[in-house]
Amino acid sequence: MKMYIGGEWVDRETKIEVLNPFDQSVVDTIPSATASDVEAAITSAERGAVVMANMPAYERYKILHRAAELMTDRIDDLGRTITLEEGKVLAEGLGEAARAQETIELAAEEAKRLTGETLDLSGASNGAGKFGFTLRVPCGVVAAITPFNFPLNLVCHKVGPALAAGNSIVIKPATDTPLSSLKLVEILLEAGVPPEAIQCVTGSGGVIGDAISSDSRVRKISFTGSRDIGEHICQKAGLKKVTMELGSNAPLIVMADADLEKVAAATATTGFANAGQVCISAQRIMVNDAIYNDFLEVLKPTVEAITTGNPLDSETKMGPMIRDSDAERVNAWITDAVSGGANLITGGTREGTLHAPTIVADVDPAMRISCDEIFGPAVAVSRFDDIDSAIAQANDTNYGLSAAIFTENINWAVQYAQQVKSGNIHINWGTQWRADLMPYGGLKDSGMGKEGPKYAVEEMTETKMVVIH
Repeated sequence: MKMYIGGEWVDRETKIEVLNPFDQSVVDTIPSATASDVEAAITSAERGAVVMANMPAYERYKILHRAAELMTDRIDDLGRTITLEEGKVLAEGLGEAARAQETIELAAEEAKRLTGETLDLSGASNGAGKFGFTLRVPCGVVAAITPFNFPLNLVCHKVGPALAAGNSIVIKPATDTPLSSLKLVEILLEAGVPPEAIQCVTGSGGVIGDAISSDSRVRKISFTGSRDIGEHICQKAGLKKVTMELGSNAPLIVMADADLEKVAAATATTGFANAGQVCISAQRIMVNDAIYNDFLEVLKPTVEAITTGNPLDSETKMGPMIRDSDAERVNAWITDAVSGGANLITGGTREGTLHAPTIVADVDPAMRISCDEIFGPAVAVSRFDDIDSAIAQANDTNYGLSAAIFTENINWAVQYAQQVKSGNIHINWGTQWRADLMPYGGLKDSGMGKEGPKYAVEEMTETKMVVIH
């Protein structure tokens, strides 16, 4: 596929192969952009931002609504594209495509809801005879830098709100999974997005990422990815608005009164979906001493029932990891934990990018498999004594994106919700759950700002204060 810059689909002599993570076959190729391509894209996006800012909100709504309709018509192709380039099983690929359609539909509605507020300035000592109100206006050029693991829906969470708010958008999709973004651009252009209001620049983040982030004409950056890259982008960004959706090592607490069958099912679902390559995957499973061994007995067969293989096969429950090097890293962390005294309950093997779903028990919280983000198909199980020690253990991390607890005790549940430092709290489900309309974002090193179309539109607009004297 070609990239989209300056109102045209353009190619370059240097190509990057997009590989199927399962068998390493070439799905397609993309151009390898340069800094000069970024310059052209941002210059074009500046013109596009003027067009979008002058477009009536209802027109922006109609365009996005039409895009959502086109996505519905092409849902099978979008879902299959996600699976081919990312490796998640087809059911998950189709599920992501359906969620992406909903995200664009939600963003369309938000185009009609840009409101300010009135202020009675006579409440100030010098405000007699004054009247004020606020206006929300677009930032201008928005840059969306997106990850591989949700190559369509996470792009929609940035592109939809940006256009709804009257901005232009420059997309930098993940190098491993750019095809879904490019197909989204095709749909948006067909739906009526002005030619220069959207750009999609493909290539290595190491080559073009800094050029996008540091350009002063970009007034807002929305990034989803690792903590280290997020910090680097913030350092390069300078004085502009940023939203950072970063990593996690999400804790799931199992109290003594929990239904162990339900916990095991939720752990399998929220710890191993997309081969664990989800920033809110359940990673640290903390279990009360009184039920620790019983829980492991229930969890083991549940995880062992997760079949791996070709993600296009309907019998496959978990596909490959995105790269062989990632599967190798996950395996090394597991080996290190076992060498350090943890016990391998099941899994722990890999064949190329296919890594077996793995449970490691008796994990010291200081082990890397617990204190860092593994971003793979493994859970680390450890013990705790009571609700206070569980909360302390959950908070003993630099991250704070999602956390969960299983209990029938309302006091424990409320205490957990109030005291755990995390942007998302789940009670009686695992850590990996998101409705696309809700505010979503982390605390601490898990980032800043919120996504969800309503909240992203707020992040992608500026407030002007108007005073009538």
